Amino acid sequence: MSNDLQRHGGVDLCPVVGLGCSAGGLEALEAFFAQVPAAPGVAFVVVQHLDPTQPSALASLLQATTTLSVVAIGAETRIEPNHVYVLPPGKTLSIDGDTLLSSTPAESVELRRTIDSFFRSLADARHEGAVAVLLSGMGFDGLAGARAVKDVAGLVLAQDPATAREPSMPRTAIEAEVIDVVGAPALLAARAVSVARRLPRGAFDIEDAASEEVDAIVALLRERTGADFSLYKPSTLARRIHRRVTLHQLPDVSAYIAWLQSNPHEISLLFKELLIGVTSFFRDAPVWDHLRDVVLPELLARYPQGRTFRAWVPACSTGEEAYSLAMVFREAVARARNPDHFSMQIYATDLDADAIARARRGVFRPEVAADVSPERLARFFIVDDGGYRVGREVRDMVVFAPQNIVSDPPFTRLDIVSCRNLLIYFQPELQRRLLPLFHYALNPGGILLLGSAETIGPFNQLFTAEDGKGRIFRRVGQDPTSTPGLSQRRLPAVPFVEGANQRRVDELGTLVDDVIARQFTPAAVLVNADGDILYFSGRTGRFLEPAAGKVNVNLHAMAREGLREALVGVVSRALRQAEPIRIDGLRVGGQSDGPLVNVIVQGLETPLPLRGRALVVFEDVVDTGAAPGTSASPVADAVTAELLQTREALRMTREEMQGSLEDLKSANEELQSTNEELQSTNEELTTSKEEMQALNEELQTVNAELQSKVDDLTWERNDMTNLLNSVEVATVFLDNDMKVRRFTTHATRLFKLIPGDVGRPLSDIVNDLDYP
Repeated sequence: MSNDLQRHGGVDLCPVVGLGCSAGGLEALEAFFAQVPAAPGVAFVVVQHLDPTQPSALASLLQATTTLSVVAIGAETRIEPNHVYVLPPGKTLSIDGDTLLSSTPAESVELRRTIDSFFRSLADARHEGAVAVLLSGMGFDGLAGARAVKDVAGLVLAQDPATAREPSMPRTAIEAEVIDVVGAPALLAARAVSVARRLPRGAFDIEDAASEEVDAIVALLRERTGADFSLYKPSTLARRIHRRVTLHQLPDVSAYIAWLQSNPHEISLLFKELLIGVTSFFRDAPVWDHLRDVVLPELLARYPQGRTFRAWVPACSTGEEAYSLAMVFREAVARARNPDHFSMQIYATDLDADAIARARRGVFRPEVAADVSPERLARFFIVDDGGYRVGREVRDMVVFAPQNIVSDPPFTRLDIVSCRNLLIYFQPELQRRLLPLFHYALNPGGILLLGSAETIGPFNQLFTAEDGKGRIFRRVGQDPTSTPGLSQRRLPAVPFVEGANQRRVDELGTLVDDVIARQFTPAAVLVNADGDILYFSGRTGRFLEPAAGKVNVNLHAMAREGLREALVGVVSRALRQAEPIRIDGLRVGGQSDGPLVNVIVQGLETPLPLRGRALVVFEDVVDTGAAPGTSASPVADAVTAELLQTREALRMTREEMQGSLEDLKSANEELQSTNEELQSTNEELTTSKEEMQALNEELQTVNAELQSKVDDLTWERNDMTNLLNSVEVATVFLDNDMKVRRFTTHATRLFKLIPGDVGRPLSDIVNDLDYP
């Protein structure tokens, strides 16, 4: 098989490098193609923002800089190696196999997103074989397309903003962390050609890398990050590993293992890449429409008096799916009879702490407008620095937290679990563990949302299809692990599969751990420096209870009377010292006959992922009490009085703080009102800015082409002048009115011409000719 072809789906395909640019792109393209070898075995497709009302000379200008054949793309153009294909003005482009398809878009907005459109098509057509290059330009076209290429394990390169005449387009993609290689156009050319020829012919198979080598990489990841990828699909691991091997231009996986061992930062990059944070708002729109129009109204109808629903979005990435669920719920509730009686608390979790941090900010780039309707943008978002910020109505519904769905306990008493396009990356064994876990977490009749390529497998007794096409399932049957006193930490058992003896041993270990934790381990919670609870261990209900009002998973808000006051400031002190803080003899409930408990607060330094957190342990104490008819000692009375005084002081302080908080809330609401009034004006200005920016890009592109033509004409004029002067023939150029346009130096011997005579009639010029 020729190296100029890639195999995909059983068909030999020509390697393709897509290039996107706008203002300043001509200079970058000339520098790029000047470094492309004469026969690279690769086809290049150039998509540049052009004025749709003007013809373009881009193809002819590029032909002057490269030995490759430069072709303007037609309605259907066959791709061949060693060619450069240029998109004409006013067209959008897609790729199907080895054919480029151009069309006229229905709306002008599509013309401003031509690079995104083609890069997405390239990602869909070539998967891990896609190579995209983002060059000089204004705005953010190309960002969404670059992310699509990165999501399928393709390669994305960008021009160094310092070398670009208009740096905003590559800089935006670099800041979004979707770029693999950054450099000057001349350097990108060699890298793009090298990688395009080395990319796998179709899906990279696990057999290309020895299983022990992949196991060694998984062990390194487990050691450095704490995440276990051993139950991920081998093909997924292999594709991502091979991509990093190709990116670093290493000869094989063994060399990459050595690279990992000597470059700890590369482990972090591989870890992020294996998490595959592919997400967008309202992905698979029909599913969300069915959820809003059918499923949620049925759920609301079960509780005519109102209710707070609970939902969980595992593997939420940067939060788009969680926010989509919140918006759909708001839309469904708005149609209900008593909309004020319903609310929803959404718990969104992910293994990637950086993605969780971005999700919490709730700020998204302008390209989300392609996935969110104008009505939803106006209702649920606020224009923020050129992008969009999720509005308070939606943001307050979602709580984000880092979590490992494989090892951490699930949320419970849920009405909805939205786990879309996660199971496809797991081996069947892990899928068989997670589906019963979701059944255990859901309330009877709860809803499970899966991705379009995911099914419930052998668990038909646990779920029934609500909408088979949309992968919406409803929980049926009883909890297979419903046992009195079952700990929240317990995961549902994995169904027995013949030959899976090792799994049965692992299951026994899990069950033994659960019994020990349930009967012998004291209740405890893991909190951060602010007291937010990150993890529950054991039965904490006797010590903690949900606070009234809005959901608040905070130790100080949930601690019962008698514990709440004693815990004030203890967590922050424990994090500042090495020794644990012990508080003995607290009465739960604040009554003299309440149960006794000792509280131990220990700041954690190890292991590394728990650094900066504190463990709060509750130890039950047997209350021996005083004998009937006897009184407590004077010391005990003094301590009790002091505690009562302290509690009263804390109560007053809390009330003062609550008053200050209310004042701050009022001020914040006034500012919010002012901000909303300015929002409308800001949106209009943003729209005008985008239109002006698109026009400016088109004008700059036309100007660059015209300047190139002027330079060519200047050279031709100089060449012609030098030619005429060198042949020593006296020549005078006249226009139709017999006026002088130009003349050679030898003509001055016959006519008394000076440079100022240009434009004068020839008859006015004195001459030395002797003729009748």
